[in-house]
Amino acid sequence: MKAYKTEILCVGTELLLGDVVNTNAATVARALKEIGIGVYWTTVVGDNPERLRKAVEIARSRADILITTGGLGPTYDDLTKEIVCETMGAELVLYPEELDYIRDYFVNTGRVMPENNVKQALLPPGCTVFHNYNGTAPGCGFQAEGKHVLLFPGPPRELKMMLETGGIPYLRQLSDEILVSRDIRIFGIGESALENSMRPYMESLTNPTLAPYAGTAEVRLRIAAMAKSEAEGQAMAEPVAAHVREALGDLIYSETDPSLEALCLRLLTEQHKTFAAAESCTGGLIAKRITDLSGASAVFMGGIVSYTNYVKAQVLGVRPETLDAFGAVSRETAIEMARGARARCGSDLAVSVTGCAGPNSDERGTPVGTGFVGFAAEDREFVLPIQMGNDREWARVYASSCAFDLIRRYLQGMDWPKGIE
Repeated sequence: MKAYKTEILCVGTELLLGDVVNTNAATVARALKEIGIGVYWTTVVGDNPERLRKAVEIARSRADILITTGGLGPTYDDLTKEIVCETMGAELVLYPEELDYIRDYFVNTGRVMPENNVKQALLPPGCTVFHNYNGTAPGCGFQAEGKHVLLFPGPPRELKMMLETGGIPYLRQLSDEILVSRDIRIFGIGESALENSMRPYMESLTNPTLAPYAGTAEVRLRIAAMAKSEAEGQAMAEPVAAHVREALGDLIYSETDPSLEALCLRLLTEQHKTFAAAESCTGGLIAKRITDLSGASAVFMGGIVSYTNYVKAQVLGVRPETLDAFGAVSRETAIEMARGARARCGSDLAVSVTGCAGPNSDERGTPVGTGFVGFAAEDREFVLPIQMGNDREWARVYASSCAFDLIRRYLQGMDWPKGIE
């Protein structure tokens, strides 16, 4: 099968100005990925004839498939179809059946069609027409100069429907394979360290491939296989997944759950256990992450944001002498916070986070980025010292992820991370 190179060309000055978020490129790219057609370039250009013409010329020179979104409307600045067809050497002719549909659309909505809408029914002769079920501008697919060209309207609702009903069936004829992917989610190692350790293996693969994607405080490895069917693709991916499992061990937290908190929710539900959280520097992020998920009420008893020493002492029961002797950011305070959350909320287990997220040190001069995650259960208590860095947002996500990681390790009977005390 030919490996098609595709360029997505999104047209609209509103996209360049940031007035409208360009979701169309992502919509098209995801759809193409599922049918095994790779996107090599994405370009955004405003409603300027010369710049649009230049963008089409560049795409024609390097891509096998050109997909455009936007610029199919009836107004003077909607020039995508005209300029693309002119540049690709394709003429435009009137499609009476499309014009009839446009007229009926206006009649059915109690309006009279302006004459400038006629140009929307002009399409390349012999093209495959993509009917617009949500608007007036039809799209189309055609070949010119050995390239495949697909034109879509800009409104996301119109684009999505037309892509599903017209564009994907057209493109499926070009590919007899699909892309089957599998994600392996990892916590406890950075993207660069992971890439460095796995690089020789990743470079040795052709089909399937293995690539890292950095998230906030975690990494995702994606296995992607081009195959004739889902079953064949999964069979091709399994040996790669097995190699990753052997190499990374318990740094892998899931191949099915979409997040650490989702995994913890599932494990807690299966084991009929509950947890609570005492948070300082994370400011309630642990509670937010778990309660964003449906079913959290069955496992999450509650959270206490103890941002001050007063609340740590008066609500969680952290001893004043502990705060005086060791400070709020300490292993001693972390474990008493976890004990207090478990006792106050009546949960099976509890986690706590205390740390200095910056930008300044605390009153004791604790270095920015210093943190401690506490864990308390009936049969086990421990504290994990962590280094959160000096990015406040990243630090909060990382610290909350460490708390969820301790929960999943405890529930799965795994070894504790290095540094546990």
